[in-house]
Amino acid sequence: MTEALTLDAARRIVAAAARKAGELELKPLTIAVLDAGGAIRLLERADGASPMRPEVAVGKAHGAVALGLGSRALFKRAQEQPYFIQSMNALAKGSLVPVPGGVLIRDGAGGAILGAVGITGDSSDNDEACAVAGIEAVGLTADPG
Repeated sequence: MTEALTLDAARRIVAAAARKAGELELKPLTIAVLDAGGAIRLLERADGASPMRPEVAVGKAHGAVALGLGSRALFKRAQEQPYFIQSMNALAKGSLVPVPGGVLIRDGAGGAILGAVGITGDSSDNDEACAVAGIEAVGLTADPG
C-alpha cells in the first residue's frame, strides 16, 4: 500500500532542495510540494525571490500531478502539440506551467505518484536538478519526465 506524502517528508524535500541550490550557488528559489491530489503540502519562497514565483512553482508541480507527467515531458509535448497543452492549461484555469522544474514524486516500490515538487527561480534545468535532489534525499523516486 502506498503511503501519503507526509508534511515531514515535504519539509525534508524542501530542505534538501534548498541545500542543493546553495551548493550550486543558484538564484533565490521558490519550492512547492504538492500531494497526489494537487493540494499544497508546503511552499517556501526564499528571501529575494520575486513575488510571482509561488504561482510558477505551484504551476510546475500542478501540471505534473494533474497530467501524470513530469514537466520536462510537458515541455516537450508543448513544443510538439502546442494546442493540446494550451487546451490543458485552459482546463486547468491557467495553472499549468509546462517547463522543466516540475518533478513527480513516486514511491520506490510500485512507482505510484505521491505528489510533485515544483521549483522556480533559476534556469529550468537547475530548478529541476534541485527538485530531483530533494526527492531523492528522502528515499523516493524523482520523475522529471
